[in-house]
Amino acid sequence: MYSGNKVHFTSLGCARNLVDTEVMLGIVLKAGYEITEEENQADFLIVNTCGFLEAARQEALGTLATLFAEKKEEAKVVVCGCMVQKHSHELKERFPKIHYFLGSGDVEKILLALTSEEKGEEISSAKSFLQWGEVPRLITTPRHYAYLKIAEGCAKRCSFCIIPTIKGPLKSKSQEQVLKEFQALLHQGVHEIILIAQDLGDFGKERRERGALEVLLKEMLKIKGDFWIRLLYLYPDEITDELIEVLQSDERLLSYLDMPIQHINPTILKAMRRKTSREQIIDIYEKLHEKIPNIVLRTSLMVGFPGETEEQFEELIQFVQDYPLDNIGVFPFSLEKGAHAAKLENQIPDEVKHKRHEHLMQVQKSIVQKTNQKYLGKKLQVLVEGYHPDSNLLMRGRFYGQCPEIDGQVILNEISSVSAFGELYEVEITDILEYDLVGHPINFLKKKSNLLAIC
Repeated sequence: MYSGNKVHFTSLGCARNLVDTEVMLGIVLKAGYEITEEENQADFLIVNTCGFLEAARQEALGTLATLFAEKKEEAKVVVCGCMVQKHSHELKERFPKIHYFLGSGDVEKILLALTSEEKGEEISSAKSFLQWGEVPRLITTPRHYAYLKIAEGCAKRCSFCIIPTIKGPLKSKSQEQVLKEFQALLHQGVHEIILIAQDLGDFGKERRERGALEVLLKEMLKIKGDFWIRLLYLYPDEITDELIEVLQSDERLLSYLDMPIQHINPTILKAMRRKTSREQIIDIYEKLHEKIPNIVLRTSLMVGFPGETEEQFEELIQFVQDYPLDNIGVFPFSLEKGAHAAKLENQIPDEVKHKRHEHLMQVQKSIVQKTNQKYLGKKLQVLVEGYHPDSNLLMRGRFYGQCPEIDGQVILNEISSVSAFGELYEVEITDILEYDLVGHPINFLKKKSNLLAIC
């Protein structure tokens, strides 16, 4: 019987997937397994896949091809996550030597997959996983920030999206469970806690709880301490006056929202089955800027949706010029079998979608270069994270308006006064470099525990 115990993890896709991977890491470590970063040293290779878009599925197939080419002959491959839930047949055809499959909701069965001598699968009807009780979790992000998943699944029915069929209906954690995990992260020395769900605003709605997100945030803010709470993925129809009041009430709840809009043309919004109109989007945009003048807004926009005309695309271009957004993720429409939009007429050719994508990105780039001018000469609280990848003479960090991995950063060009990573410094902004800000530390602000000291 093969008895090696070194495990290698690969996590693909979104931050919700990453949290599931961290739970599996915690489970295998508690069971006595050893984690290795070297694929060719591993006895087990676990890949947590994303199946949301064709590009994500191709990434998973490419990752598996590489692992099978590089792994030890006797090493076993375990595949889990969204692609398993929806496309396990394709995985079995391409990689018949996969040892075990785990569905999206079967994360806690990872030890069964590792200890099974026979090939097998656990793909239950539970399409998504939510941590309950004292399930172990190993944080893999830098120690000063971590993600906290408060819900899974989706109550929306956007015509272009297959997430409800992959992840299932909305399921929310209890307020008690979220607060327990929140305090556990704080006790580990995490400074920035990023709340994630498919749509944070739907938290608790399957239990018919009104204003559950606002109540949860108020309870979090009752906890004493120095921390940041960041909100990701909050649809505009879920941004209530009460939520805005909570955002105004405490600077620890960052003035930052990731608010997916997708489009602005009324006909396209209706075809997308979005719950907000053009007028409502503009109204919430203006209200946020009026009530929270320093708000930083991120959004996602889609180009090339079936039937999108040049005039409708130009309307979208005009919107981002008239109502500047700090950060935009632009995505060409992806035809996904099973999504209602895949059946619509007037599908847009790929070359047109990519052309529109490039055009909108160029427009946004010029907008950001203008909007970032407001930070010149300003002093911002910056969480210093590490050396810049281009030079050890530079460091990098983020202020409240920059989310890890997806937004720009603050580049520090005078680093002698920085003593440890994961600390807050007051930084004077002196320059702009495309999406990034450039500045120098002028004042050490707060000392955090469990920091990574600079050697």
